[in-house]
Amino acid sequence: MRWMILVMCLGFAACDVSVSTSQTSVAKRPAVMTPLPMAPAQASQSFAQVVRAVEPVAERVCREQTSGTNCDFRIVVDTNPDAPSNAYQSLDKNGRPVITFTAALINETHNANELAFVLGHEAGHHIADHLGRQQTNALAGAVIFAGLTALTGGSSSDIETAQDLGAMVGGRSYSKEFELEADQLGTVITYYAGYNPLVGAKFFARISDPGDRFLGTHPPNAARLDTVRRTSAQLGVPGS
Repeated sequence: MRWMILVMCLGFAACDVSVSTSQTSVAKRPAVMTPLPMAPAQASQSFAQVVRAVEPVAERVCREQTSGTNCDFRIVVDTNPDAPSNAYQSLDKNGRPVITFTAALINETHNANELAFVLGHEAGHHIADHLGRQQTNALAGAVIFAGLTALTGGSSSDIETAQDLGAMVGGRSYSKEFELEADQLGTVITYYAGYNPLVGAKFFARISDPGDRFLGTHPPNAARLDTVRRTSAQLGVPGS
């Protein structure tokens, strides 16, 4: 098992402190503070610790639930300061799974549980072969749309456009289900790595809720949190 962490300097996001007063009282109410992200040094150290704890669990789950799959995860950090907050799973040219965190995302997390859950979620995408299944769905969509266009007398240009549209529709057909599957696997991995998935999933409360849009790539945050809660209850996580 190998892992690699690129050391980076993360920005520090300050919190806002709001104080409200009543017109009938001169006394100020207690300040309401937004929870702080981790400081740069703490975030770097926490990320390294999370990788050491979560990676072997993710690899074990991968080996248990797959056959013939490369389970040797490589975990890296994109230190580009302009890269938006994101984490994603990909494959290198040799088929090795790579999980990339941007520095911005690490900077936004509030604790190790959130880092662990995001890492487990991305590992879940690989374990469930979501990249391969998405490619299969995209190909099927392209073939169906192109075939229908050809049957209705479409030109070669129309058929090409239909292929592109079909690939997009096909690729997104089950993307919401894929995200929920990754949440379920991420919950399991997070828990067995020694972190609390219920706390980790609170990261969702701070990201934009995509709702339930047609052809949207992500399910509503409420559905994701429900998946985490139900899976946590099955695992016996305290508080679930």
